[in-house]
Amino acid sequence: MTTPHDAVVLAGGAAQRLGGADKPGVRVGGRALLDRVLAACRGADRTVVVGDSRPTVHPVRWTREDPPGGGPLAALDAGVREIRAGAGAGVGETGADVLVVLSADLPFLDEDTVHRLLGALADAPDAEAALLTDAGGRDQPLVAAYRATPLRRELARIAEERGTLAGGPLRQLTGALRLTRVAAGPLASFDCDTWEDIATARARIREHGTVLDEWITAVKDELGIELDVDTGVLLDLARDAAHGVARPAAPLTTFLVGYAAARAGSEGGPEAVAEAARKAAALAHRWAAEQDEAG
Repeated sequence: MTTPHDAVVLAGGAAQRLGGADKPGVRVGGRALLDRVLAACRGADRTVVVGDSRPTVHPVRWTREDPPGGGPLAALDAGVREIRAGAGAGVGETGADVLVVLSADLPFLDEDTVHRLLGALADAPDAEAALLTDAGGRDQPLVAAYRATPLRRELARIAEERGTLAGGPLRQLTGALRLTRVAAGPLASFDCDTWEDIATARARIREHGTVLDEWITAVKDELGIELDVDTGVLLDLARDAAHGVARPAAPLTTFLVGYAAARAGSEGGPEAVAEAARKAAALAHRWAAEQDEAG
C-alpha cells in the first residue's frame, strides 16, 4: 500500500537555456512536460503546482512564489503553504505527513520511481527525506519525498536566518535533513534544460522498445482513461482480425471490444476488456476456419 502523500511540482523557472520558452508546456511525445510529471504523481491526495496556471490533464491547485522567479526554495515554500491551505478545508488538517516534491521537466519520471521514494522513506523511520540520486551519484532534491513537519521546520529556519528564501540554494535545506537515497533508473532523473535535451527525449520515446507504451499512455491521458489493460491481448486480436477477416477489420474490431467493455460499466475494468477480446478473437478464428474449409 502506498504511503498517503501530497505532491508539489515546481513549474515556474525562467528556462533561460531554452531562450525563455514555456518549459512546462513543451511537448515530448505529444504531452506537455508538466502533464507527464503530473501523471507520475497522480496517486497524491493533493497536488499543488507552483507556476503560471494553465490547463492540465490531472486536476491541481495553483500558486506562485513571492516574488515570482525567487528560486526553488521560495517556490517549494509556496507549494507547502498552499498544500496546508487546501487541507484547511477539513478541521485540524494540515496535509499529509509526506510530501513528494518534483520539478516539471522530467519527461521519463514514472509512478514506479515515486513509489520507490515513498517506500524508501517508509523503510527508514529516522530519515526525514528520501532523495533520488542520478547515475553520477548526485542528489536530486527536486525528485524526492519529504516528511512534511521537518520540511516546514527547515524552510522556516532558512527564511529566518537569511531573511528571505528567494535565491537560496536547495543544499541549505537538504544539508539540514537526515536523508536516505534511492538510485535512479536509467532515465528517471533525465531533465530537460536545453533544446538538445528536448530533442534527445523526443527521440528516445520513439525507440522501438518503448514507442508503443509511450503512445498508449499518451492516448489514455488525452482521453482521461486510467484503465490498465493487456495491450498484448489487443494486439493479438488485431492480428487475428486482420489475417482471418480483412485488414480493415483490425481497428474496427478493437474499437468494438472497447465499446463492449465500456457498456459493462465501471465494474468491468480490465477483465471486461479481456473477456470481450477473447470472444472477438474466437469469432475471428471461426471466421478464418470457414475460409480454410471452403478452400
